[in-house]
Parts: sequence; structure tokens; C-alpha cells
Amino acid sequence: MERLNYPEIVQNILERHAKNCSNRQTEVKLLFDTERDRYQVMNMGWQELTRVFGCLIYVEIKEGKIWIERDGTEIGVANELVEAGVPKQDIVLAFKAPYKRKFTDFAAS
Repeated sequence: MERLNYPEIVQNILERHAKNCSNRQTEVKLLFDTERDRYQVMNMGWQELTRVFGCLIYVEIKEGKIWIERDGTEIGVANELVEAGVPKQDIVLAFKAPYKRKFTDFAAS
């Protein structure tokens, strides 16, 4: 069976999220480090007098697994990865404490 292209899947999902956020007052930036397999969606700018600067989504691909370090979405990047065909055992919810990961349906590490 042909292995899925994880970088391409992650990039597509993050690009969709960036487009869905485009109606905000702040800028949404996509940061893709394809050499090191690091992918990020950032939100930056000003909302009235308040500075907005933060990471909405951060994902790394390490040792053949997709590590979700930050997920500020409602639907959940992990769920979108599963919908795209990624097996749950290849997805690590890294934003959860290591001892809690074994209680999820996803990979512990």
C-alpha cells in the first residue's frame, strides 16, 4: 500500500484553516518549514488597541508520525487528519501530557 504524503496533507489542512480565518481584523500567516517538517498557522495584528500575536496551530512530523503541538481549532486537526486517511496510530496529541496520551485513541508518542 502506498504511504500517504503527510507533509502535503498537513499543509492542505493548515491552508484551509488560514483561508477560514481571513475575515478577521488580524493577519493569518502560514509558516511552512518543509526541510524540517514544521508547520504553523499564526495570528498577528491589532484588534482595536490590543496586540494579537499567537500560534493557532503548530504541527511537526517526526519519525513518521504527526505531532500536534498546538491546536486552537474547534473541529480538531487530529480529526481532520483522520478524515484525510491518516491512521490514528500516526497522530500524537503532543499538547496533552505524556501520561494522558495513552488514554486517547491516538498514538502515545
